[in-house]
Amino acid sequence: MRPLLYCLVLAALLWPCLACPSPCSCSTKKNGRLLAECAYKDLQEVPEGLSSNVTILTLSANRISWLGQGSFAEVPEVQSLWLGYNQIGMVEPGAFALLVHLKNLDLSHNKIADFPWQDLRNISGLQILKMNNNRLSGLSRDAFRSLKDLRSLWLNDNELTTLAEGTFDNLPSLSQLQIFNNPFNCSCKVFWLKKWTERTSVSITKGGSTLCVAPARLKGRAVTDIPDHHCIAPSVQLTYLSNLDNTIMYDGLTLTLHCSVAGSPPPEIRWKIQTSSRRIEISGPNVARDGNVKQSQEHFLVFKNGTMAIPNFSKEDEGTYTCLAVNDVGTRDVSVNVALAGSENPAEDLLRDDPQAGHFAGRSCYKEVEMDTSGVGEKLVIVYHMPRESKSGAAGALPQVHLRTLLLALGIML
Repeated sequence: MRPLLYCLVLAALLWPCLACPSPCSCSTKKNGRLLAECAYKDLQEVPEGLSSNVTILTLSANRISWLGQGSFAEVPEVQSLWLGYNQIGMVEPGAFALLVHLKNLDLSHNKIADFPWQDLRNISGLQILKMNNNRLSGLSRDAFRSLKDLRSLWLNDNELTTLAEGTFDNLPSLSQLQIFNNPFNCSCKVFWLKKWTERTSVSITKGGSTLCVAPARLKGRAVTDIPDHHCIAPSVQLTYLSNLDNTIMYDGLTLTLHCSVAGSPPPEIRWKIQTSSRRIEISGPNVARDGNVKQSQEHFLVFKNGTMAIPNFSKEDEGTYTCLAVNDVGTRDVSVNVALAGSENPAEDLLRDDPQAGHFAGRSCYKEVEMDTSGVGEKLVIVYHMPRESKSGAAGALPQVHLRTLLLALGIML
């Protein structure tokens, strides 16, 4: 009687550790890990009743189509999770977030188009991630940022057309990457990938099959063969001057900045303006080809050729003016700090300080001073101005006429 009682007590003590849903088979491996084998069971969802001590869970080759927040709540200790060859198309945010011990995750051969990449932030110990043969068309740039131990990443046979620069940064342990059989659009947005493959020690499996589908001139060529001359990072220069030598212009000072850019594809020009009272970003020209200003209240006139004019420049306009050149390869910028100072005799004051200083029409002039040798392109422009006495009879009709005159004086090639 006693031996039977002992057996019943022992079984009662072990039962929570060996709990196993009826479709699955569970066993303890030699290393002490508990395996729940649930593959090829025609399951439509993650089974309930799994032991909390399961460290290896195999759910491959079933008919699971959905993973919810609580799908793996019973197995918080799981280290290896195999979900390949299912029909998973929906993964709720939080489905994997609590699996902090996970080292191997296989989601290959499913129908995943959208994945909650934020779930990976808590799984810093992940070593193998298989997402191949799904329907991923895009990746977050920060998708893998927290995976410091990731060694093998499979993204092949998806629908990726591009990858954000830096996608594989911060993966110090990465040794194997598979990205072949994706329909890459080999614009200059993926040029960084070519450069990265040239310097990385990561083994890129079947690199020759990482082919371009577009544009037509590169179709069928490897991503690593994108010609260098098609993609050149922007360069940018900023020049500036005060009033042009003219006789009929605004009575106030007009400061003109010109941003010269180069690169392939041709860079887009953007402006950032920071004054003491406001911050402005201008993404493109606001002066039309016919000379009309698109935004009637816009104080900063931006032209298609990279010129900016600030009529009636005042103390309120003092600040930092930054020109950005942006294309698919990268971004470059250069800044100038502008300050306004008054003088009764600006030409003499400037020449006394610096014989090379500029002088324009006896009305206004400028002087540039290097600000900080560590800040490339950052300079200080001190604009000296002595206001001209207003001419009688012209004040009421000047604004619109003067804008037209300004456009002609700048010689803008629209």
